[in-house]
Amino acid sequence: MGMGQRLGIAAALLGDPEVLILDEPINGLDPEGIRWIRELLRGLAAEGRTVFLSSHLMSEMSVTADHLIIIGRGRLIRDVSLAGFVAEWSKHVVHVRSPQAAQLREAILGPDIRVSSEQPGALQIEGVSAERIGDIAARNGLVLHELTPEKTSLEDAFMELTREETEYRTTTPDHDNLAASDRQERTAA
Repeated sequence: MGMGQRLGIAAALLGDPEVLILDEPINGLDPEGIRWIRELLRGLAAEGRTVFLSSHLMSEMSVTADHLIIIGRGRLIRDVSLAGFVAEWSKHVVHVRSPQAAQLREAILGPDIRVSSEQPGALQIEGVSAERIGDIAARNGLVLHELTPEKTSLEDAFMELTREETEYRTTTPDHDNLAASDRQERTAA
């Protein structure tokens, strides 16, 4: 299947097109082939060509695409840069670990800043950047062991945006109810 994909891509490139439209181009490719197609497409885009990719693999789009056009139920939902889209859906939470978490909490609190803690020495801070937290900690002589901004994945942002736009939904089975239903069927038989 991978060789068929490569052959199809080669055929699409024969006319040296300015615009290339590919549907699920990595389907059937091994990891080396995926990297090859990713680099090829980025190279073509760098030459000034327009490369449209249609894919349901958000993890691949997050490392390949620069710009997103999201379509749902036949209509345009968003036309946005990848970075802008992910930033828009990010919660802007920073995870901090510090042996001086209580002091950091007091130093960081202010208007529109929320601080929560699920365990000793760990804080989740919302409303201020990691850089600003680091500056405040340094200015107050506080030690930080971790300072990690939480990043929303493209997949999470996409799912949130298109939640109401999907025509068909899958649900996660409730295993307890399935087991009870199965027991009832066996008892009735």
